[in-house]
Amino acid sequence: MPNIKSQKKRSLTNLKRSAAITSEKSALKTQMKHVLKAIADQNKTAAVEANDLLNSRLDKAVTSGIYHKNYASRQKARFSKAINALV
Repeated sequence: MPNIKSQKKRSLTNLKRSAAITSEKSALKTQMKHVLKAIADQNKTAAVEANDLLNSRLDKAVTSGIYHKNYASRQKARFSKAINALV
């Protein structure tokens, strides 16, 4: 544990930020699973709705610095391609 007051504060801030990032990543992965489940069920309308929410969350994650913009772009393209392949 640090002895300097500012480092104690920084340590607490880092823990809070880490928890927030972990939570956001978990929510994104859950949303990806929802999209994949809708695709597996061949339910295009549900997949499109879930994908819209996923795209929004990916954009927010990029803005907050959780993921790189290329990662988000790749995921969007991957899910869009899978949804467009549905009949």
